Amino acid sequence: MAKIARRQSTRFPDLFDWIESPWASMLPFASGQPVRIEDYSKDGTYVVRAELPGLDPDKDIEVTVDADVLTIRAERHEEHEEAHRSEFRYGSLSRSVTLPAGTDPEQVTASYGKGILQVSVPLAETKTGSHRVTVKQPG
Repeated sequence: MAKIARRQSTRFPDLFDWIESPWASMLPFASGQPVRIEDYSKDGTYVVRAELPGLDPDKDIEVTVDADVLTIRAERHEEHEEAHRSEFRYGSLSRSVTLPAGTDPEQVTASYGKGILQVSVPLAETKTGSHRVTVKQPG
């Protein structure tokens, strides 16, 4: 079986070397993988989903709305101890998303299950179709 050859660089480390290095596990929230966030609109609701596995939503996750900006903050702190060995891992995350026009901050809800934070924001009803506008004369 052929092995992929890596080019040698004297100036900067290769990206793959960085990801596979022992230091990659010290990156916030993951063992070398970025936190994934997605947003979409469905059935009159704007939804933001964040991949935040292994967190306690009561202690580690904070969701706030300030004007039209939704902010998700999370912090991880893990410690594992075994005989003659211990490990710790920590990190924080803060992501902000601008909410669509006409949303009510009081109606924002959030739920957490199976490592996924889901924030739902009802969208203001937009009326479609045409209607006649009455033109008034000064007078």
